[in-house]
Amino acid sequence: MSAFDGNRLFRATAGGRRRWAAVLVALLGAAFAGAAYAQAGNSLDGVTVSRASSGRVVVRFQLKNPPANPPASFAIQSPPRIALDFLDTGNGLGATQKAVDEAGLRSLNVIQAGNRTRVVFNLNKPQTFDTQVEGNTVVVTLNDQEAVKPGTDAVQRFAEAKGGDAQHALRDVDFRRGRNGEGRIIVDLSDATAGIDIRQQGRTLVVDFLKTTLPRNLERRIDVADFGTPVLTVDTFPQGGNARMVIEPKGLWEHSAYQTDNRFILEVKPIQEDPNKLIQGSRGGYKGEKLSLNFQNVEVRAVLQVIADFTGLNIITSDTVQGSLTLRLKDIPWDQALDIILQTKGLDMRKNGNVVLIAPREELALKEKQQLENAIQIGELEPLVSESFQLNYIKAQDVLNLITSNSQQRYGAGAGQTPTTGGQGSIISKRGVALLDPRSNILFVTDTAARLEEVRKIIRQIDTPIRQVLIEARIVIAGDKFSQSLGVRFGQQTGFTINNRYAAGSSGSLNTTPVVRTEGDRLIRETRTQTPFELASGLASAGYSDAPQLNVNLPVPNAAGQLALTLINLGSGNLINLELSALEADARGKVVSSPRVVTGDNQKAAIEQGTEIPYVTPGSANSPATVQFKKAVLRLDVTPQITADGRIIMVVEVRKDSVGQYVQLGGGFSVPSIDTKNVVTQISVNNGDTAVIGGIYEETIRNDVTQVPWLGNIPILGYLFKQTGNVSEKAELLIFLTPRIVKESVQAVR
Repeated sequence: MSAFDGNRLFRATAGGRRRWAAVLVALLGAAFAGAAYAQAGNSLDGVTVSRASSGRVVVRFQLKNPPANPPASFAIQSPPRIALDFLDTGNGLGATQKAVDEAGLRSLNVIQAGNRTRVVFNLNKPQTFDTQVEGNTVVVTLNDQEAVKPGTDAVQRFAEAKGGDAQHALRDVDFRRGRNGEGRIIVDLSDATAGIDIRQQGRTLVVDFLKTTLPRNLERRIDVADFGTPVLTVDTFPQGGNARMVIEPKGLWEHSAYQTDNRFILEVKPIQEDPNKLIQGSRGGYKGEKLSLNFQNVEVRAVLQVIADFTGLNIITSDTVQGSLTLRLKDIPWDQALDIILQTKGLDMRKNGNVVLIAPREELALKEKQQLENAIQIGELEPLVSESFQLNYIKAQDVLNLITSNSQQRYGAGAGQTPTTGGQGSIISKRGVALLDPRSNILFVTDTAARLEEVRKIIRQIDTPIRQVLIEARIVIAGDKFSQSLGVRFGQQTGFTINNRYAAGSSGSLNTTPVVRTEGDRLIRETRTQTPFELASGLASAGYSDAPQLNVNLPVPNAAGQLALTLINLGSGNLINLELSALEADARGKVVSSPRVVTGDNQKAAIEQGTEIPYVTPGSANSPATVQFKKAVLRLDVTPQITADGRIIMVVEVRKDSVGQYVQLGGGFSVPSIDTKNVVTQISVNNGDTAVIGGIYEETIRNDVTQVPWLGNIPILGYLFKQTGNVSEKAELLIFLTPRIVKESVQAVR
């Protein structure tokens, strides 16, 4: 007997083709790996497993508080599993797996996600079960199906264990397409305790809702081939006392299922085939069917032949693969077993379709290097092919710059064509040449067939219509101004005599006026300054003045109201003038500016409206004066970017200028100043939403007093010697921005 024959202890314990084992574990991880929720109110504190006197296995779950409802549960047949969902309950066990040494129950998996904890019973064979709540304890009793009368259908036995004659019902069946192209079947149940059995039969998925009735309006076939998912049809029909759903997918796919309260969701996801992977699928880890290997000093080539017979793969072993090994592997995926063997012997593999080549790592690396060198040599000798590309939405020059390195350029004669050769860093090869015709926007490329296919693929991706964005900005300037002013004009003239010999007088100011005096029989008219003494003594009996004699001259400019009072004594020449002026102004206003502009994705746009103010700049002896202009405009600059989820990122600059005061220059020239309001920012906004991107609030409070020193500080009477003004100004600037993606169906206005 050979060494191989003497160690023929190979056991392929696939467990009835246990593909569901890895699928269920990945299903649970995908279904409950969401974001964390609030801390659950209850907790699972203890688990005990015992055997009753009748031989049944009893599992007791000790909770912190009595559960509000019995845990939701479902079971599957292949592989045999039972799942319990404890809502609003956390995992207080401190472990996620518990080994059980029972004939029917192998282990328990405890998984918490958010406020829900799921317990999975890993069974050695199908079991019926019964669930009861006793205070803080949930008791699950497992019943061996062999004890049930022969001939009873397994699905029916599960249904009887879950509720006897209690009936459940399907409320609705819906289909939706997910964001990543997966098909999503959504089933609304009458309650969360309905049993669900999921299995794969050939190329179809079969879902049995145990002891569940199906309304007549839901008994139908749904054709969903037009949704672009792996699912073609969904058939729902009654099957005995159950409701059965048969899902027909296409291509390579994988599925996952989860239940939330009364809603059951089954997702069928497409798989992108990778010829270098042993098993197709998006989930990591090993997913092959389980096997057991037990060899003593057996040749490596013989072990690889055993794996090839088990998996059905075409394994080609290099002549350099030699040696023997001893291994004992029990119930592990076959792809993991193959990986262990390759790592142990320093081997590697290359998979192409259903053929696997196994050889030493150095040998495979050398072959791949030789293949690359041969491909380079073939590319240098491969014949060139010419092809023209009519570009619709992008300029040919932009594509030319993209596919070439622009390291060598020469300009041909005629037709305005520009040829460019390839170089390092370019898409086309060194032998390739690209030319463009700017008039027709056509790109001509001459290169090998492989490089032309790369150019064709790039043009297919970038020569697409640019999505348009409408940006509307609103600039609101609100102003509120209130002012009060009080002014006074006060003057007095007084004259008197002392002992009838001396005269004295006073007035607000000296005034130069025409004076008439007598000398003998002549009248002499002269212009000179009258003194208060002359006014008081009457020496200038015919004098007059056009200007008032004021002690205080603090009136309010452009007063809204005035009150004047004059007291005069003609005999003594006493005169008092008093004038009060007042003004109260209240000004409120709002200016709304709304510039709008439409631009393409990642294309900068600008729009402005306003005026250009001319002003003269003084010249010199050698140059004349010149006229220059200053802009005072409303301007919007924006560069939008549409994200994959429909949001809009914008780089925005908004400017609102206005004419300010004029600044005087020498020579009688003046230059206007510009009052500017500007904001520059970057913001992300949902399509159609409005955001406030900036705001300025200004408030000015000013109290002005102009007075005669010392006299203006006298209580009450001091108001005759001063001018007062109170000003309160408020101004607010708000800038709103609203982007909208323009639908492609919108047509231009004719």
